[in-house]
Amino acid sequence: MSTRTLLWALLAAIVVLYAFPFAYLILTSLKLPTDAISVPPTVLPKAWSLENYGTALATPGVIPSFINSTSTAVISTVLSVLLAVPAAYGITRYGTVSGRIFVMLALVTRMVPPVAIGVPLVNLMSTAGITDTPTALALAHTTISLPLSIWLMASFFEAVPPSLEEAAQVDGCTRLQAMVRVVVPVVGGGIAVTAIFAFLASWNEFLFALLLTAVRAQTTPIVIANFQTQYGLQWGPMTALATLYSVPVVLFTLLLQRRIVAGMTLGAVKG
Repeated sequence: MSTRTLLWALLAAIVVLYAFPFAYLILTSLKLPTDAISVPPTVLPKAWSLENYGTALATPGVIPSFINSTSTAVISTVLSVLLAVPAAYGITRYGTVSGRIFVMLALVTRMVPPVAIGVPLVNLMSTAGITDTPTALALAHTTISLPLSIWLMASFFEAVPPSLEEAAQVDGCTRLQAMVRVVVPVVGGGIAVTAIFAFLASWNEFLFALLLTAVRAQTTPIVIANFQTQYGLQWGPMTALATLYSVPVVLFTLLLQRRIVAGMTLGAVKG
């Protein structure tokens, strides 16, 4: 067997390994409610049905939870990018020791378990009077995504040669104008990558959503967890809602696919 064939076989095995859980999730959502809990379980549905999707969408709170998840993720992503871009730019362009220490400390905060800051955040939001709102949850999610966003953007800015800004300043731009008009467009792919990571961090987050929301700002991961009742798990509606909840992430990634590729290859070729 040639090396090329072996690599393709290994790649196919990895794809199947990672794709099977998601494929099984979709297939389970398309089963009849009785087939979804059958023992032993089957991979393919005995009869294809959309009944689980109807049940999931008819469950009280599902549609508002999608709206809450979307608004929370968008606010958190915008905040993370708006704060990470100037912070990372300043750290990379001024190159101070304090800036490097700041990046390291930002990464260290990622090691703190979210549960350790959950209760203080609840008290802080209660004092501010914004508990059970998408704004409060978005601020909490920003504490998760911002350190990683700064670190990612710093690596992208380092790949951009300072000569681009110097040329813009020679043409009459201020440092801020050079950053906005020249550097930011160059690192557009990196910003897209950072935005996706920030969006996913908020979209999939469960703990803060559980602690900071009750009814009005409840997100979809909490609603999905509510399908576990005293009578057992409602596998059909739960997998259907989880499948629907995955669609925006897939579409968001596909829409920014070119930007992601540009961001991941930024700095690979330097002239």
